[in-house]
Amino acid sequence: MDAFLYSTAIVALAEMGDKTQLLSFVLAGRFRKPVPIALGILVATLANHFLAGAFGAWLASLASPQALAWLVAAAFFGFGLWVLVPDELEENPKLPAAGVFLTTVVVFFMAEMGDKTQLATIALAARYEALVAVVLGTTLGMMIANVPAVWLGERFARRVNMKVLRWVAASLFGLLGGLTLLEAWRSGVL
Repeated sequence: MDAFLYSTAIVALAEMGDKTQLLSFVLAGRFRKPVPIALGILVATLANHFLAGAFGAWLASLASPQALAWLVAAAFFGFGLWVLVPDELEENPKLPAAGVFLTTVVVFFMAEMGDKTQLATIALAARYEALVAVVLGTTLGMMIANVPAVWLGERFARRVNMKVLRWVAASLFGLLGGLTLLEAWRSGVL
């Protein structure tokens, strides 16, 4: 349950002001069809985060417990710093000429490639060894951050203090890094 809850909280906060949330605003403004956009975000995120989580679990199986503890902690500390830098989206992103759902799936999946939430999913899956809980948690976190952006658009963005949310997310990533090292130390790995 910890893997699910931490994954949800980390990604929901880290997504605030992220390029995929900005993309949600663009898709909502361009298509004005919230249901297929939200479903497209769900499908793209499940696919992307399952691949990322599976990769994280595979990496965890290759590394020694000591190396894994240091790598995962360093990744969390790095994500904490990265989340403090606001993302930007191109002025007029090119969207494929497909239906709303398929366009959302393709564009959202590609936007998540190499994004901090995808990399966080890798680290979370490596840390918790609970692939399903991590993927469901990170996907729920994405939906918490992006579905209101689809339905409420710019009104949502103006009412949320992104700077505060970025600092909360950075703190949570730092906390997870510290807890990873503490748990490794307590279990005798470090």
